[in-house]
Amino acid sequence: MASPSFAAAATSPASSPLTLDAIPLASRPAPGAAAAQRKRSVFLLNHRPHPVSPTPPLQPTAAASAQHARRKKTSHPPRPRWQTVLSIAAKNAALLAALLYLGDLAWRWSHPPPPSPPPDRAALEGYAARVDEVEASLTRTFRMIQVQLEAVDRKIDGEVGAARGDLLALLEDKRLALERQLTRLDARAGELGDALAGLKRMEFLRKDEFEKFWDEVKGSLGSSSESEVDLDQVRALAREIVMREIEKHAADGIGRVDYAVASGGGRVVRHSEAYVPKRGFMVWMSGVDVGPKPEKMLQPSFGEPGQCFALQGSNGFVEVKLKSGIIPEAVTLEHVSKDVAYDRSTAPKGCRVYGWYEETPGETQSGHAAKMALAEFAYDLEKNNVQTFDVTAPDVGVINMVRLDFTSNHGSSQLTCIYRLRVHGHEPVSPGSSAGSQA
Repeated sequence: MASPSFAAAATSPASSPLTLDAIPLASRPAPGAAAAQRKRSVFLLNHRPHPVSPTPPLQPTAAASAQHARRKKTSHPPRPRWQTVLSIAAKNAALLAALLYLGDLAWRWSHPPPPSPPPDRAALEGYAARVDEVEASLTRTFRMIQVQLEAVDRKIDGEVGAARGDLLALLEDKRLALERQLTRLDARAGELGDALAGLKRMEFLRKDEFEKFWDEVKGSLGSSSESEVDLDQVRALAREIVMREIEKHAADGIGRVDYAVASGGGRVVRHSEAYVPKRGFMVWMSGVDVGPKPEKMLQPSFGEPGQCFALQGSNGFVEVKLKSGIIPEAVTLEHVSKDVAYDRSTAPKGCRVYGWYEETPGETQSGHAAKMALAEFAYDLEKNNVQTFDVTAPDVGVINMVRLDFTSNHGSSQLTCIYRLRVHGHEPVSPGSSAGSQA
């Protein structure tokens, strides 16, 4: 609730500065309320007249003063006495503590503590000795740890070295085993390659060839194509074929007349430079003739290595006078068999055969062949060692001279060996032509 002074100020017609006015004596409180009034002074705001518009001051009324007194009496009741005593004692205790603290500080400032006595030398020496002992113990411990670490390192190195050695040994064993397996595989691969090469060299019959052969067999047995062939008949036919082959082998191996054989009158008349082996002292003392023998190439060698006519280098020629004048049909060139040969690089390779008729003194017959090429071929080492080549020249007349030219061999640069040369054909049916062809 607002005081009468504020109410009067609010109802005043003009504003004036605030003034402090004392409470009138008639409105002062009783003596019992004097203590509470002393604790909080109350000032009233009075409006004093403004200097610009002076107005007389308002005088408080008796009713307002009485109301203010009643409010002061009822707002703050008086405190008990024990609280007042306790508050005074607390304040005195705080003041006493502050005084004691300040006195202690002044005493310490005026009476400083005496200096501390110097340390004992024996104690320092004992302390230093203990420090040395600790350092020595730490040093020994460090050395022991280092020794143990070195021992552990050596043990680990030994274990690792042993494991490495075992691993290397195992790897070496595996490598050797693998190499052995690879070697066996290479050997088997080589055997397989040889077997395939052998199969390629084999001359298998085609179906039409076999049927033709079977028809010939049936024809030889006198059976028709629809009739069955008895096994005994096949055996008899096989026995007959074997006997014919034996007779053929007995008849110079191929069963054809050779008009260049030395025993029948054939001879070598000219040839390129012959190969002469070096003669040692023992051979010269024994008197054995190791010179070239051209007639060997016109004689059966019976498959014996070295029984040939050797010519110098990888190319050369040989001219042969035949037994008599013939009409040539084929030429056979022979080398040593691969089953018994030491070195087959001396076999001739590229060959060409010429033929002509060489008249004898006093011979006047004509119609004989001039020099002409009869055949050109290559001797193949992968085939049979006795190889026959047909004459390819057309309309060949009567000849009695044959020349074999070889332009290469199978690898040897020192010599070329001719084991045997055969010339096949037939004598002319005209008596006149055959009478003057005798050499």
